[in-house]
Amino acid sequence: MREKEIEQKFTLMARRTGGLALKFVSPGMSGMPDRLVLLPGGRMAFVEVKAPGRAPRPLQEARHRTLRRLGFRVFVLDRPEQIGGILDEIRTP
Repeated sequence: MREKEIEQKFTLMARRTGGLALKFVSPGMSGMPDRLVLLPGGRMAFVEVKAPGRAPRPLQEARHRTLRRLGFRVFVLDRPEQIGGILDEIRTP
């Protein structure tokens, strides 16, 4: 399964749980995660979507560390089997 297909499936599953998985674009700041996930109850996280077996680039990893240091949750999704677990973790306070 390609990255685009995983991303589409993730976006659909987020909608089915009553949430949104918005494409996140940050002009002037490369390396930010692909999706900003907003779920009922004010739950929010960032999700980086990769092709199966691919890891984030060093700049992406640096951005993830920065976001985590600021208190945000960041997930890396590279297999469709992870989708349910990631959404469950985002829903959990």
